[in-house]
Amino acid sequence: MIFTPTRTPFRAALMAGAALVLGAAFSLCSAQGAPAAQAQASASPDRAHIDDVLKGLSLGRSLGQVAISPDGKRIAWIARMKEGAEIRVAPLLSLDKSEQVTAATKPGQHCREGQIAWEPDSKALAFFSDCAQPEQPDLYLARLDGGPARRVTELKGYVEAPAFSPDGRSVAFLYVEGATRPAGALAAMKPPSGVIGEEGIEIERVAVVPVYADKLPPSGLVAPAIVTPANLHVYEFDWRPDGHGLAYVAADPPGENNWWVAKLYTQDLGGGPEVLLAPAAIAGPLHGLQIAVPRWSPDGKEIAFIGGLMSDQGATGGDVWIIQAAGGDPHNLTQRRPSTPAWIEWNDNRSLYVSELSGSDSRLVRLLLQSDPAGLNLSVNAESTIFRIPANIGDGRMEFSLSSTADHSLFAFQASTFNDAPEIFIARTVAPPMSRSADYAPFGQLSHFNDGVEPAWGKSISLNWKSDQFQVQGWLTLPKDYDPAKKYPLIVVVHGGPAAAAVPRWGSGSLSAAAFSALGYFVLQPNPRGSFGQGEEFTQANREDFGYGDLRDILAGVDTVEAGYPVDSNRVGLTGWSYGGFMTMFAVTQTQRFKAAVAGAGISDWQSYYGENSIDQWMIPYFGAPVYDDPTVYAKSSAINFIQQAQTPTLVVVGERDGECPAPQSFEFWHALRARHVPTRLVVYPNEGHMFTDPAHQRDVMARAAEWFARYLPPAP
Repeated sequence: MIFTPTRTPFRAALMAGAALVLGAAFSLCSAQGAPAAQAQASASPDRAHIDDVLKGLSLGRSLGQVAISPDGKRIAWIARMKEGAEIRVAPLLSLDKSEQVTAATKPGQHCREGQIAWEPDSKALAFFSDCAQPEQPDLYLARLDGGPARRVTELKGYVEAPAFSPDGRSVAFLYVEGATRPAGALAAMKPPSGVIGEEGIEIERVAVVPVYADKLPPSGLVAPAIVTPANLHVYEFDWRPDGHGLAYVAADPPGENNWWVAKLYTQDLGGGPEVLLAPAAIAGPLHGLQIAVPRWSPDGKEIAFIGGLMSDQGATGGDVWIIQAAGGDPHNLTQRRPSTPAWIEWNDNRSLYVSELSGSDSRLVRLLLQSDPAGLNLSVNAESTIFRIPANIGDGRMEFSLSSTADHSLFAFQASTFNDAPEIFIARTVAPPMSRSADYAPFGQLSHFNDGVEPAWGKSISLNWKSDQFQVQGWLTLPKDYDPAKKYPLIVVVHGGPAAAAVPRWGSGSLSAAAFSALGYFVLQPNPRGSFGQGEEFTQANREDFGYGDLRDILAGVDTVEAGYPVDSNRVGLTGWSYGGFMTMFAVTQTQRFKAAVAGAGISDWQSYYGENSIDQWMIPYFGAPVYDDPTVYAKSSAINFIQQAQTPTLVVVGERDGECPAPQSFEFWHALRARHVPTRLVVYPNEGHMFTDPAHQRDVMARAAEWFARYLPPAP
């Protein structure tokens, strides 16, 4: 058992380196529990007190995307404000001299603006803004010479991920023309109507717009050229170094389902797509798994990507693979690596930068590559660590992505921990070593937006414990104003995924560890088998075993906390969202260890779920076969099949239009508990998908969860 404080190493490293109203819940149902369960419950908690505590958690300034200019002289970032967000640009070492970049044309005009992309010569910034069309973003170009931003497009649909062509003359972006919702499975699904699976399908494609056209129409606006085919939904792309082609990850529609079976394509602009890699069609460890983050080598001869067992798009993890752009078999660069690479970028033709989760730490490493005697397959010859910190890092585009200068001498990102509010940081790389080393390049803090901001919750520490053959890591947050002479209740929060991880992150939110800590609880956030952070073998260790080995890991973590801290073992609760919601539903049918539970967007019956959800393709790698071929592997992990053993009072919450974990799964679990006279309540939130977007709904989930736990696990007086 290892106890590692978070606050001290993080701050030392930095210094060394330089009352709500719910908008009408769709359904609110409750059941009276058995007399024994009722007798254990305390008096109804004070909702006003809970609301006051939750209001006090909105501390400090939050940040969106961070982007350093290619020449390293300036940095741009998204500053989130009370009314939306704004783009700021400043000299790299003088963030206090920042200026706003906006498409607004009138004083006091508030627009939704973001998604920054620097021009290769660092003289202009492209971004999306809805200043001209309310709630419809268009592409704008700001020359940063004091003149106004120029509107480039008149779009009708969903847009994301702008990227300049290598010559700086054009911008490519992902575009769903005529979209009625954001792309992806996390957003609220459209209400079902018409011919299902055939009508109203929305397809994301790559669009290219010249931003320096020789001739402009009278309006000054340019129509985008949609360059990828209408029968492919594109998730991610990268420009070919010569600017005349693309590499992209794509699949047949519908896009929200087929991210899990996407292929790697290359395409000349003006030509047709060619399949470079289809994981379902190859043998070996990548067979049937996922690919993401395609990146061309500078000479255009290879494409690197992340391949492995993943969950939601944007939360990438696996191994680093390389395939020759001319075709051939993919080659694993990081086989048996005890960490999880999540993002990659070429430095030159023989070295890569990799951002990864390594145990409790975020790390940026440089891999030096060598070719085999035939000059074909590349392998890792040497490795050096640029930095390693116990913090959540990223530039706002995807998990663990970083922003770099053109020569990769500087990397910019934002970082936060459970104990430290977000700030902007810079890392300076060092010359590639000739052999493996643990060199740490200097890195430091650029911004001071949150100087003096202290958490309103207890501090967090990293724990490690043994479970079966694994060493499992997790995070323990102490109660606010922790007194070791007192006994406290414990809430276990299981992350979503399962291919994801609980990482140090500032702030509050739905089912928030910070909020529970502020209300007087210990909070354990385990990373059981199936999680990122300890290599691909660990991530794949719960395949065909959902709810069994991972639950043993979680219970071993509870044992570890109880052995080292003053936890009242009769006041232990469990909660989680998505996979964490499933684990909550399943755990209360397997053990009486938990005295109260809150299941968010869970899955109660894997067999019925297979035919209800919008993302059934993700299930094949985990369960080994479709439910119609092997129903028993789905049945053994279905909580509903063990419902007679459930006694734990359970609150169930879900979004009305959740496509990943549809509401009927929550209805089924709630209905079964109610029929067995187990205390339960179901709340369905209108117009919400898997990821809630209405702040009032997000806060209400947390307030209801706090009420539920306070009723059955009252915190220490």
